[in-house]
Amino acid sequence: MEIPVYTLDAFTNLPFKGNPAAVCPLLHELNEDLYHKIAAEMNLSETAFITLINPADTFTSGTRFRLRWFTPTTEVDLCGHATLASAAVLFQYKNNVNPTLVFETRSGALAVSKKKEGYIMDFPLNPPTKEDHNDFKDIIEVIVGNRPIQEVCLSRDTKKLMIRLPDSCESDSSGRVRGVIVTMKGSPDCKPGFDFYSRYFAPWCGIPEDPVCGSAHTVLGGYWSKKLGKKKMLAYQCSSRGGELELEVRDDGRINIAGEVTAVLQGVIRL
Repeated sequence: MEIPVYTLDAFTNLPFKGNPAAVCPLLHELNEDLYHKIAAEMNLSETAFITLINPADTFTSGTRFRLRWFTPTTEVDLCGHATLASAAVLFQYKNNVNPTLVFETRSGALAVSKKKEGYIMDFPLNPPTKEDHNDFKDIIEVIVGNRPIQEVCLSRDTKKLMIRLPDSCESDSSGRVRGVIVTMKGSPDCKPGFDFYSRYFAPWCGIPEDPVCGSAHTVLGGYWSKKLGKKKMLAYQCSSRGGELELEVRDDGRINIAGEVTAVLQGVIRL
């Protein structure tokens, strides 16, 4: 059996920047164990698997597809950069003729549309709620040490803990947390034009640090929209690779996340 595989860098227009994802378009479903083995072999923060829903469709003609995401250790409910990369594979390599594609996922239907440069994703908004930082003091100490923090919030839907640092440019076993977001307000003295910055860590899912995390911005978007009084924002994730995301918080409880994608590898997995 041969399975096509693509590696694309999401949320960037340069190779070796942004967040890399592996994408495998499948003509047939695989057994569960094989999904995990392929994701572990690719060893990226996420490997995405696209399958047809309507047997009469092709990857060129179809508008709706099934999409699953796997880290090297587990299947996840939501992933932004691998969704962006999956749409890019269908549009760029499979020459899909439709302006918008819809992916059926564990987080519901996710639409991705073409824009002048890159793509726009229609995602659920997952605003966090403020928490007592003492409830997470061990995690906070590991992530930021003794640095002062301004606020701690938790998105219960995504299990992402968000730690807001003071507004300057100085840079768990309970099951309540599966990822930690560290964020701070943008400053014209750092990277002019960005409304906020972040980093994201998810060792509980086999990802020590996710270079540019789309799903984390379903949490960040709701938080910073209220803090800044803005619907449209430009975000920068400050990993070593770095990446930019254009956000628009909508009134229907969803968020548009836009970014560019750069393909770096195309190949075949032989089994």
